[in-house]
Amino acid sequence: MTQVIRSSAELRERVAAWKRSGMLVGVVPTMGALHDGHLSLVRAARAQSDRVIVTIFVNPMQFNNASDLEKYPRDEGHDLSLLEAAGVDVLFAPGVDEVYPQGFATKVSVAGISEPLEGAFRPGHFDGVATVVSKLFGMTQAGRAFFGEKDWQQLQVVRRLTTDLNIPVRVIGCPTIREEDGLAMSSRNVRLSAAERETAPALHAAMQAAAAAMREGTPVAEALDTARAAIAAAGFGTVEYLDLRRAESLAPAEDLSEPVRMLAAIWLGDVRLIDNIAV
Repeated sequence: MTQVIRSSAELRERVAAWKRSGMLVGVVPTMGALHDGHLSLVRAARAQSDRVIVTIFVNPMQFNNASDLEKYPRDEGHDLSLLEAAGVDVLFAPGVDEVYPQGFATKVSVAGISEPLEGAFRPGHFDGVATVVSKLFGMTQAGRAFFGEKDWQQLQVVRRLTTDLNIPVRVIGCPTIREEDGLAMSSRNVRLSAAERETAPALHAAMQAAAAAMREGTPVAEALDTARAAIAAAGFGTVEYLDLRRAESLAPAEDLSEPVRMLAAIWLGDVRLIDNIAV
């Protein structure tokens, strides 16, 4: 049975006991509204750890839109039932005051890699991510942490901060989990209307077509322009970015001479979809 813990002091006691027994602890940080993508991280954590903690905390510091924070789906009871079925040992679900107590005045900021793409369109977002992840690593004392590749830039930010701050946790990226039609699983997908849900897979299809064209020799700029046109024709709204970037540094890439990633953030109705693929 999954134990629900809300106090970092209680969690530390539990983890300390596990570690005294020589157990390796894995953590899956989430904001709840769990789906099969999250559960794939849990399965990876179960396979590579002796004990698994899943954290659920809707982090106000990483939302630059109050409406988006308010609309973010929350259903802890349903999430807990999924975690129990998946064999999770502890659900750590702290309140805001536990994570950011009165007088909290510290911010973790990762320069460079956090600035383009999401960083440009969501100012302060990655400061919130880096701060809360640093807090959660300290609270859980886990040896391994599991993140989805769907949030590719976030994964690189977390890897950089753990390296720079000498945090003793191994960050493990896990493949994006998709619906049968290619749409990347996301907690925000539940906000799509029926018609928008039918349109949504066109984003991944356009990205896949652009990647194939690049591999066949089409210039990067031309392939991306064709993808943007296809996305617009499918009925999407604003394209915030659809770029080819170096996989690790996220610097702009103009060819396929090194590992690269295509990343996108595009509006469909009032839902902002993000995706990325290796090229």
